[in-house]
Amino acid sequence: MNYIRSTDGRSVTVELIGEVDAANVPEIEERLLKELEGTNELIFDLKKLEYISSAGLRVLLQMQKLMKAQGEMFIKNASDEIMEIFRVTGFVRLLSIK
Repeated sequence: MNYIRSTDGRSVTVELIGEVDAANVPEIEERLLKELEGTNELIFDLKKLEYISSAGLRVLLQMQKLMKAQGEMFIKNASDEIMEIFRVTGFVRLLSIK
């Protein structure tokens, strides 16, 4: 899994590449929590994400809850495979997906 972060003022874009699973979720979670300070927009670009486990879904939900208090979060460029995971788990109703 690779994690690429870019920022534009108070907006942070995180590109997740490869697989997000229980093995790398702690690192992702730690990095995200540090980067949310002073951020009013968090964007996850998933165009190169191949797989996300339930642990990864939990992190997205956690970030969504945190961002509601200080701004907004949305997901863009999710592949058909990732969208299917969001549909099956009901996350399409919980996350802002563009």
